[in-house]
Amino acid sequence: MTMTSDQDAARKAWLGLLAKSPAADVARLWAALQIDPSYSVLRAPEIGGVMLRGRAGAVGAAFNLGEMTVTRASVKLADGVVGHGYVQGRGKSHALTAALVDALMQTGAAGAVDAGLLAPLRAAMAARKADRAAKAAATKVDFFTMVRGED
Repeated sequence: MTMTSDQDAARKAWLGLLAKSPAADVARLWAALQIDPSYSVLRAPEIGGVMLRGRAGAVGAAFNLGEMTVTRASVKLADGVVGHGYVQGRGKSHALTAALVDALMQTGAAGAVDAGLLAPLRAAMAARKADRAAKAAATKVDFFTMVRGED
């Protein structure tokens, strides 16, 4: 399957959203969708680690920041569409659900999945970001210097 850059960007966005969302939220919204696709597991959920890299000031030389635990899974729908899921932590069911959502987002069910699962996850993530920003803004201190008239 060949994807355009717009499709790649959209897929990257929903996979990132699924990876960063709390497993309980994903499970609750998935159950509410009541979609039960026929699929086979290509890669059973497995737990591993990835190396996180960082840059000082976002422009310096890259360095190894540390490791993070991730879980991955891959599924194939009955119509041949393949989906992959990588999530933070050790959530095997979370990774499997993410893979199913990825596969379904490449089919005609994309609208229902987006409206019933991804849109609420996006709203929750935006609310978490706004809450975090508000907490950070509450601690902001503005410093200023008064001119004393001396050169």
